[in-house]
Amino acid sequence: MKEQIPPLLRPDFVTPVSLKDFAKHFGLESPAQDAVLTGISMNTNDLRPGDLFVAMPGKKTHGAEFIEKALELGATAVATDTAGLAHTEAISVPVVRIENPREHLGNLAAYVYGNLPGNMPLLFGTTGTNGKTSTTYLLEAILRQMGQVTGLTSTAERHIAGETIVSRLTTPESTEMQALIARMREKKVTSVAIEVSAQALSQLRVDGLHFDVVGFTNLSHDHLDDYKDMQEYLEAKLPLFSAHRAKRGVVCLDSKYGRDFVERSEVPVVTITSELGVEAKWHVAVTAENPKYTSFVLAGPESVTIRSRVPLLGAHMAANAGLAIVMLIEAGFDPKAIAKAIEGGIDAYLPGRTERVSGDTGPAVYVDFGHSPDAFLHTLDAVRKVTTGKVIMLFGADGDRDPSKRPAMAQVAAAGSDILVITDHHPRFEDPTSIRAGLEKSAREAYPNHEIYNVSPPEAAIRKAVSLATTGDAILWAGPGHQDYRDIRGVRTPYSARKEARDALKEHGWS
Repeated sequence: MKEQIPPLLRPDFVTPVSLKDFAKHFGLESPAQDAVLTGISMNTNDLRPGDLFVAMPGKKTHGAEFIEKALELGATAVATDTAGLAHTEAISVPVVRIENPREHLGNLAAYVYGNLPGNMPLLFGTTGTNGKTSTTYLLEAILRQMGQVTGLTSTAERHIAGETIVSRLTTPESTEMQALIARMREKKVTSVAIEVSAQALSQLRVDGLHFDVVGFTNLSHDHLDDYKDMQEYLEAKLPLFSAHRAKRGVVCLDSKYGRDFVERSEVPVVTITSELGVEAKWHVAVTAENPKYTSFVLAGPESVTIRSRVPLLGAHMAANAGLAIVMLIEAGFDPKAIAKAIEGGIDAYLPGRTERVSGDTGPAVYVDFGHSPDAFLHTLDAVRKVTTGKVIMLFGADGDRDPSKRPAMAQVAAAGSDILVITDHHPRFEDPTSIRAGLEKSAREAYPNHEIYNVSPPEAAIRKAVSLATTGDAILWAGPGHQDYRDIRGVRTPYSARKEARDALKEHGWS
């Protein structure tokens, strides 16, 4: 089956930009002839008539080799570096030379789409290993409850003034991001919550944006296939707190790396924690937990106290909500107005984040996107607190992705569960049998007497888990979350963990 890629989102109308004005703005040599630009693209798959095609060097080939195709698709001008100029000698459209085009792409796109200072919505950016998606959704929900017209871009979805679109990447390429922001402006969006990954910062995908407030959740073992160690991973996230990217920041001190952000931030920051004994400006405390929601109180300077609840499990979700609230306060929102808007709770739906997919009878089944040891630790703890019976953990590990975290994932999963079921996730081009065997070995070495099953495929694994459960028990299926596919040898095979879990429950007589 051919992979279905969500469409590129652009505004319906863009005020045309003169290529000569464009060149003058960026200090480039003016082209001999002018052109009208109504978009910008670095990829011919997304190119539209009127685009400036930016031909950049890539890992395997230079984008200039696709100039002819770009012109056939309607590109009205080309921007490239010296190496790419050799491919432009015979073309009829004007060309501007710009060295290291990748480093300038976000700013180029911002100019073309009119995303300039003075006409932008409020921008909130959140980074961290775990919790950045949840914080992004909670931010948007609170903003909406306060009467804002909201936008969101996350791992799971894009939101534009009430419209929901499936995401391509956690953080889009800078040309797509700028087009998305322009579409949001067109739809009168006033505030945007953006999830910012380390890869997005490393790959310059948020260039051209200047956030009003940025937030940091935590840092833990993940993505060490992209970064050689935790220090390099930390260094990849720190640039979000640089002066050219943000005005202010909020840092959670629940992980030891929070202090690095406080000490190295180039912008003013305030701190928040949910840990006892940690000194911070704001504190979050859980006041009640049940299978449907977590209540909390946020306390800060000048005796500010805000009470609310999130429709999610766990103290870590209360911490995410607290971070979102403080980010709004730092943006200038009145704490009293925030408290009033969310006094009955934060009205947020987070797809695949400890999402309960079971009914009112039988075992509780939660599907979660967590895929790191730290995520497992917090989510298992949250499930345990609201479960009277056994906790059954079902999970697999990504193929071709950071194998160094797998032993810790398996050990944490065994430590926090009564029964462990190991299965497949996204094997990609790696042998799934080998992945499962490694996970099982790590779990058994750490907990030799633990009840562990190795079951493939996932359809059989969830049915095994359900067969081991009864009323009062809980099953946590970690990994698939909101995703509707499995990556098997490079093919995105349609698949829904939510549907499989519900079918398994029905087959065993539960609603």
